Amino acid sequence: MSRQTRTLPPLVPRKVAFDWSKTPLEWIPGQPFASHFVNEINLLLPAGEFWFCRVYNQALPLVTDPKLRDDVRAFMRQESMHARAHASAIEDYLHARGIETRTNTEQEDRLFETLLADQPFGRKLPQWAERRWLVFRLGVIAAIEHMTCVLGNYILHNESWEAAGADPTLLDLLRWHGAEEIEHRCVAFDLYRHLGGGYPSRYYLAAIAMPAVFGLWVHGAAHLMKQDPRFARHKPSVFRPWIWREWFRNGREGWLPSPLWIALRELPFFSPWYDPETEGSTEEALAYLERSPGALAAAA
Repeated sequence: MSRQTRTLPPLVPRKVAFDWSKTPLEWIPGQPFASHFVNEINLLLPAGEFWFCRVYNQALPLVTDPKLRDDVRAFMRQESMHARAHASAIEDYLHARGIETRTNTEQEDRLFETLLADQPFGRKLPQWAERRWLVFRLGVIAAIEHMTCVLGNYILHNESWEAAGADPTLLDLLRWHGAEEIEHRCVAFDLYRHLGGGYPSRYYLAAIAMPAVFGLWVHGAAHLMKQDPRFARHKPSVFRPWIWREWFRNGREGWLPSPLWIALRELPFFSPWYDPETEGSTEEALAYLERSPGALAAAA
């Protein structure tokens, strides 16, 4: 398949607007664990998505394929909008309801501004290592983008939240974001390969990045649960079995994607024949994006 057929039709950066005034913390009625667990996504994503954009701005001058260059530009604009939308949820939704988030967001900032910065831990890299470090980080992004595509598919097809009376605003945020992750699912992988990323490094980068995302997600969710008196006796922590058992239970009951389900869906990325185009339906994603209340509100 030629490169020019990978992302069709052209990617469209969309503005969105969300009104958080009526969204409760327990946005899935009767499911506080799942509600907190998904709310952590709002804290986990903004720093990473802004970092994606910074790394891609460095890679853009090296891209020689015109179609890929256009895709990368549109990808950055979509990711920037994702970061802003989730940041608004932190400020206007979580902060407004008394939730402390700085502990988590500062941790994410340190990860991307120190460990994965242009100069990791403030050390200037030798010139010969700069491109290698850039491609390394592009590989990390490709692995994470596969995870977000998997989760986007889950969210777009999840019917249990809506059936339980989930808050429509938060549900739309998740579905809009998930649909765009499916729409641009090929870009990160194609850019990584275009600039020289190969299979062996993709394999070990995914083996590092994917468990790290799991750990950060559970750690952040535990911080939110610590602020809920209903979970006080469990002392939520990424290092305590309780939170992992509850995640598996919520997965079995259909309130969350189980960690085992996510892990199995990540396995194709480790194959030499992995093709992100097979990981979702652009038509389904676009169908939702055309009716997303948040996108329609911004357009109006």
